[in-house]
Amino acid sequence: MKSNDNLFHCLYKWGLQIFFLSFIFFASCSPRRSFENSQHPPAPDYSNENSWIALPWRADWGDSVPPGCDLKEDQKNAKVDVFYIHPTVYLTGRNWNGDLTDKSLNNRCDRCVKFQGSAFNACGRIFAPRYRQAIFKSFFDSIQGPKAIALAYEDVKAAFQYYLDHWNKGRPIILVGHSQGARHTVSLLKDFFDGKKLQKQLVAAYPIGMPISKTEFKHIPLADSATQTNCFITWNTFTWGTASSIRNGIYKGSACVNPLTWKTDDTYAPSALNMGGLPFSYKRIDKAICDAQIQDGLLWIHSPKARGYLRLKNYYHLVDVNLFYMNLRKNAADRAAAFLVK
Repeated sequence: MKSNDNLFHCLYKWGLQIFFLSFIFFASCSPRRSFENSQHPPAPDYSNENSWIALPWRADWGDSVPPGCDLKEDQKNAKVDVFYIHPTVYLTGRNWNGDLTDKSLNNRCDRCVKFQGSAFNACGRIFAPRYRQAIFKSFFDSIQGPKAIALAYEDVKAAFQYYLDHWNKGRPIILVGHSQGARHTVSLLKDFFDGKKLQKQLVAAYPIGMPISKTEFKHIPLADSATQTNCFITWNTFTWGTASSIRNGIYKGSACVNPLTWKTDDTYAPSALNMGGLPFSYKRIDKAICDAQIQDGLLWIHSPKARGYLRLKNYYHLVDVNLFYMNLRKNAADRAAAFLVK
């Protein structure tokens, strides 16, 4: 048995190295043409339900609830709406933006709703658009990348406007996005909420997995309690001891909320406060999976106590949400309840 465990551990470590090298490869090899000379996929039509990964009145991935979860899905009775924007899963291809007719790509987007967006279906109706996401390389190319990201945001903005015009009807809103989705969430907050009439409907925003300044918004503060509303919540998860100078210091001093305490101070939060993580197998909830502490804009954790939480070198970016799935699920419900009382 011990020999088999050692073999699994070696394969697991080797798999992580391959995965990390693959990310570097994806970031460097494609696409070859400039943004202007690329053929862009057609824009989505958000009046067509096929342009949405999840909608609250139909059976889809937004209804998912993992085994062992004691906060059940309740979209039918929810008084709050959740607008969720998935992260980058378009890793390599000819074009700078993903094609919404690509079934394989769509399947990967669906899984994001299952593993991330579903954390909010205990308190809100899930709306998750498909969009022509920018390719992974966009975040490493300062010339072409911003153009691809801007095109992706055009879709997200159009989807959100369609949602407002046809489905919102004045209901409270939670905005959620991870990685590229977090970047688009920040843009939505600036364009629709920050100091604008719609801000009064904002329960909270969760732009997770991107460095965001503490003063990113003029009228939307960083949250510092578990039931604060009209605020934003964010973090970036790293291995314990990671220096804040990584990636040219883009995370140094950035906004960070500890998802085990919902505070912004550097108080250590033991793993006992972790209500449960969700591994990639989606077969269980892992209670007390990890601890957490804020250090100069980063969220430090010690290694998870179970397998199924992928790490890229010292960065737990892929599982920013999964590691704190149950805490996030309960917190969204708590903030929604506090907002509705007001």
